[in-house]
Amino acid sequence: MKKFSFYIPLLFLLICLTGCRRDLLNPQPQTTVADVSAWSSPARIQNQVLSLYGALKNGGFYGGRYVIYGDIKADNFINEQSNLVTGLDVWTGNPTNSATSIVGLWQYAYQTINGCNLFIDGMDSVGTSVVGAAAGTNYIAEAKLIRALSYYCLLQYYGQPYINGSGSHPGVPLRLNGIKTAGQSNLVRSTVAQVYTQIILDLNDAEAGLPAQYSTAYNNGTRAHVNTAIAIKTRVFLSMGMYDSVIAAANRIVSPSAPFTSRTGVTLSLSPDYTKLFTTAYISAETVFTLPMTTTTGDYPGTQNQLGYYFSPTAKNGGAGNGEYSLNAKGVIADSNWKSTDTRRTLIISSGSGSAVKRWLNKYPAPSPYTDYVPVIRYAEVLLNLAEARVAFTNTVDSQAVALLNAVRSRSDPTTHFTVAGFGTPSALNAAILEERNIEFLGEGLRNNDLMRLWMTIPAKGSAPAKNPSDVGYIWPISATELSLNQLCVDN
Repeated sequence: MKKFSFYIPLLFLLICLTGCRRDLLNPQPQTTVADVSAWSSPARIQNQVLSLYGALKNGGFYGGRYVIYGDIKADNFINEQSNLVTGLDVWTGNPTNSATSIVGLWQYAYQTINGCNLFIDGMDSVGTSVVGAAAGTNYIAEAKLIRALSYYCLLQYYGQPYINGSGSHPGVPLRLNGIKTAGQSNLVRSTVAQVYTQIILDLNDAEAGLPAQYSTAYNNGTRAHVNTAIAIKTRVFLSMGMYDSVIAAANRIVSPSAPFTSRTGVTLSLSPDYTKLFTTAYISAETVFTLPMTTTTGDYPGTQNQLGYYFSPTAKNGGAGNGEYSLNAKGVIADSNWKSTDTRRTLIISSGSGSAVKRWLNKYPAPSPYTDYVPVIRYAEVLLNLAEARVAFTNTVDSQAVALLNAVRSRSDPTTHFTVAGFGTPSALNAAILEERNIEFLGEGLRNNDLMRLWMTIPAKGSAPAKNPSDVGYIWPISATELSLNQLCVDN
């Protein structure tokens, strides 16, 4: 598919769709239609909604690169191929304005945002009158959730963490209206706080307009519902250090005591077997939101964008990927508190022997074209978000936080049981929660975000030096494309 500047929306994908397989979230057009016809029937409008999910799951965005960068920028992986196309500069911590990583992620995020903006504009002007008020409210809510998530993703790389100056530093340009033509590029960068304010506003609107649940488990896992918006809010508030807001949101979908579960809407709970979360079933009670992939052309991440391609070793080494990144022997896999009997270690495989042994993450084992679903948020994260927030807000060794930590750990390691008495200080409990996040979400793109939201140094790995918060590369430069077209945008 031809790539356009992010200022020119993928019109044929995002607003000119007709019939398609309704089970795909990246529908392809069978014919092209004029803008005026894109709003002519409920079916065409529904296809536009699904195309927004398709834009989000593009391999250049959340369907691949965003997640990959969140791990290789941090400390748990070692670059094996020295390939700039597959993120060598992200791993070393020195990407430039024109790097594939910098330009590509920015482009695909803003393409997704612009698609959402165009859709919302169209629904406000004509679409809601076609589908009716209830469906129109639902669809706009889905678009706002996707827009909010996209802006959140941009802030994690191109903006200073909220903790640095309470969001007073420059964030990203906040575009809230659809762009169809050139000449609408100039826009100053809103502050980090202003962008987060819009994210929360969008998520609040989404929560108010989304359905409590869908009629199938597949749609409950792959389309936004009320509990999706609430879960994502716990992540956003945690990134802002707004611990009371994390607690308030999480309490709406987490019961007071174990076994933890949501009490309204889609039933959410931990799955009993961690390893089955990443197999061909993919959808479970733990799935808050995931991005599905199929073997249909255009409905998988595409060349050099796939999680399995990066993290899984080559076939001769027992995997299905390209062996781009092995696991850092001094990273989380060296953690003595991560026991050898923990079932999460079964997703780690080894190649070589002796001093030449390498270990690899095989969490995404599907072979080419790499159709493993990409997790956006799991219920385990909501539990750990709440646990961390309770410790930070109460400044105590909080008993519910310990219970939440136990729920996640004991699922995979029933031989470990944490107690309130086992933690001498709140900081010790907080460290254990962060340790658990590092183990539980390995290869799911959260590690860099966790380090940065807490203003922590990114540890050295292999030949790549540590990155302190004040170092160049800790925050990414702004895309060269944006700087060339937007005369009001300043670089980091």
